[in-house]
Amino acid sequence: MALSTLESAHEFRGTSLWQRTGLANRYSARRAFTDFFALAGIMVDGPNPWDMCVNDERVFNRLLAGGSLGLGEAYMDGDWDCPALDQFFDRVISAHLSDKIGLTLPMATLMLAARLKNRQSVARASQVADTHYNLPTDIHEATYDRRLTASCAYWKDAANLDQAQENKLDLICRKIGLQPHHTIWDIGCGWGSFVGFAAEKYGAHSTGVTVSSEQVAYIKKRYAGLPITPLLMDYRKFDGPKVDRVVSVGMFEHVGAKNYRTYFEAARRALKDDGLFLLHTIWENERHPVIDAWQDKYIFPNGDLPSMGEITSAVEGLFVVEDVHNFGAYYDNTLMAWNANFQRRRDEMEQRHGNRFCRMWEYYLLQNAAAFRCRHISVGQFVLSPNGLRGGYESVR
Repeated sequence: MALSTLESAHEFRGTSLWQRTGLANRYSARRAFTDFFALAGIMVDGPNPWDMCVNDERVFNRLLAGGSLGLGEAYMDGDWDCPALDQFFDRVISAHLSDKIGLTLPMATLMLAARLKNRQSVARASQVADTHYNLPTDIHEATYDRRLTASCAYWKDAANLDQAQENKLDLICRKIGLQPHHTIWDIGCGWGSFVGFAAEKYGAHSTGVTVSSEQVAYIKKRYAGLPITPLLMDYRKFDGPKVDRVVSVGMFEHVGAKNYRTYFEAARRALKDDGLFLLHTIWENERHPVIDAWQDKYIFPNGDLPSMGEITSAVEGLFVVEDVHNFGAYYDNTLMAWNANFQRRRDEMEQRHGNRFCRMWEYYLLQNAAAFRCRHISVGQFVLSPNGLRGGYESVR
């Protein structure tokens, strides 16, 4: 074990690295972080698949200065490797190492911005599309299932990713009692996996909104001839006729706490009094105003994971919560399947998009797999009704 003494381990507990300038002076940066990662059972240049393999000693100073942002950028630049990043992050997150690093400048800047302004305003809504959703479509095709369903699959009785995603889409349809005559508003329709499935399998008519021009173009091409209308539009601008069902899958993570009430008000305005609203979203165990600084910069700008309490508070007076279904462990399976897909085409992706991008993409997938595996965050579905269902709602699983 790389941890030199029990006393040095105790020096790390209860204080941040920023507070330990004396310790940093006494030890080299490598020694300090060797002891630090040992708290999570991780060795520096050790033999285990979850150990950190150092290629450039600057990784330690980058981590000290930038926390998770510095660690992620150092990985993208090849300063360190790990045979099993998902196992590395499972240990890092489970040991709460980010709490022991303390408040770094990138995280402090994000938290201040979240306090002072609405980071998910209409004017800023397209930033996540520019960074993530408008990436060349071949990247998403190399990663996701055949429908490009970029949200957690439902793995019950599924042998592969395609079947698990079909299971999820059908589960949603059954939960909302979808019928051929029904109209649907899909808030954040992605590449159209749900509206396409609902049209093909149930004969439903859907309108979807997204802030990604690439997604709109993809839906128009793939689902041409079906009763689907994709709109390049912020959800706050939608003013269509009332619909029978509202569905939102994997979009609420972009709404932001300052806009939760506005979001649910928009859904309520669009929904008929006897309709149902299914919300599929990630949530975290504790309230935090921002996400990981590295993911905020490179993957999901302005992201904000809700807590369960924030969701239930925001629906008060607008909806009755009929059902809550947590299947967060399935996102681990989904992300690992996405990474396996991407790795099968990695050489091709590297030729097209570069090694640094590929390292960023696998880091994103495996970091998140670990977060769900250790139950740091969850994902699931809420079924909401405007006035409550007489006799109650029969849960569908």
